Amino acid sequence: MIEKLVTSSLKLGVIAGGQLGKMLIQEASRWDISSYVLDPDEGCSARNVANVYVKGDFRDFDDVYAFGKQVDILTYELEDINIEALQQLKADGIKVLPDPDTLALIQDKGLQKEFYTKHQMPTSPFKCYENVEEIEKAIASGALTYPFVQKLRKGGYDGHGVSLIKDANDTLLDGASMVEDKVDIAKEIAVIAARNAKGEVRCFPAVEMSFSEETNLVEEIFCPANLTLKQAEVAELLAHEIIENLDMVGLLAVEFFIDTKGQILINEVAPRPHNSGHHTIDAAVTSQLKQLLRAILNLPLGSTALTTSSVMLNLLGEAGHVGPVHYEGFVECMAIDGVKIHLYGKKMTRPSRKMGHVTILGNSVEEARSKAEEVKKLLKVKSCQM
Repeated sequence: MIEKLVTSSLKLGVIAGGQLGKMLIQEASRWDISSYVLDPDEGCSARNVANVYVKGDFRDFDDVYAFGKQVDILTYELEDINIEALQQLKADGIKVLPDPDTLALIQDKGLQKEFYTKHQMPTSPFKCYENVEEIEKAIASGALTYPFVQKLRKGGYDGHGVSLIKDANDTLLDGASMVEDKVDIAKEIAVIAARNAKGEVRCFPAVEMSFSEETNLVEEIFCPANLTLKQAEVAELLAHEIIENLDMVGLLAVEFFIDTKGQILINEVAPRPHNSGHHTIDAAVTSQLKQLLRAILNLPLGSTALTTSSVMLNLLGEAGHVGPVHYEGFVECMAIDGVKIHLYGKKMTRPSRKMGHVTILGNSVEEARSKAEEVKKLLKVKSCQM
């Protein structure tokens, strides 16, 4: 791979062309890497920045396999991919990173939790159930008590496939599920770890996240997180241990709960660039995207040191707005020092759709958060008035 990189003939394949794929391809272009993207949507964010766009379904064996045969190294920006195709490509000698076996484990939230238990890592108590009937029987027998959190074992993302079941009036999700005790959460944090094939590991400093109760999507991320030195050390150590025990090459985002007693519990992981790392583009020596390229190309990993404090806001489509996008308050926000607006190139907006993000830099988290409040008031994602 290194030889092809330095002769400008390396072909990088990215499965799925959303905003994460787009931003990764933009970084790859800095090293003159030829980028291929597979996505079913001809209007996907990455299409206009990729060298080659291939229309196809990432859940379809034939589409994924045929795409992978065109490139030297294959990575992905989401988890919901046909694993059998990735495993066959690996068997054929195509570099698929992170490894398909690792992805297969992470795709299944039940297997994820079992992995943490096997390695004696802190996570909330859980049980797995095949269907709704099994969960109802467990409730009836007293083996399962309210409240609890139900997560579909496969296919969930961005709050979908997750439900807080408070009492018998709440509707259970239909499908094989992992059910875990409801944690009394004081805060939610994330650490992104990277590892190359040499076994070098580096972690970015922890971020703190706040979520919307309505959409269950991240509203705001700030870094550095408001943690004790011990909590920060424990979170980074756990992220390091997870990526090591997975023997994973690539980028791993690890989300944690901190409960009201101060205990750190692993929530779940994602083997790809992550929303909790967007601030690194503007506020760290090495961005998460550059770090992923370094990891999968087995290059020395870059410094994860912060260059400034920051807040990251997701730009979500406003309620009641569907259609061609219009960014209200864009010019006013550009006049605020330290405001960095990233638009994903999605032409159509709808309620809660991720349309971009804004990173706000400051000499302190408090300063950045103060500016962020102004941005929240000014910048709105609406549809054009036709």
